[in-house]
Amino acid sequence: MITVPLGEDLGIEASAELKERLAAHLSEPALALDGSAVRHVHTAGMQVLCAFFRTRGGLGRRTELRDSSQALRDAARLLGLSAQLGLPPQDAAVEKQTVENAA
Repeated sequence: MITVPLGEDLGIEASAELKERLAAHLSEPALALDGSAVRHVHTAGMQVLCAFFRTRGGLGRRTELRDSSQALRDAARLLGLSAQLGLPPQDAAVEKQTVENAA
């Protein structure tokens, strides 16, 4: 399985570059995205990730998100995208925490 690092920035300014970088891996049979370095997240970056997961799923390709940073997990939770990105649901204690500008 190939692992592709997402990098630090999933902001709106980086969305086009992220889309191009991920598109190069559409045909991989199994792919892991390393989200450990993600620090900056915008909805546009999350949309690119969701579209990538959906497209690969439609092609019968397996994609997983590994080692997601807290910023990435928080953004996915706030936007209701955890399930689409294959992230486990967070427990009730974590769910109640306030996140300042995660997305």
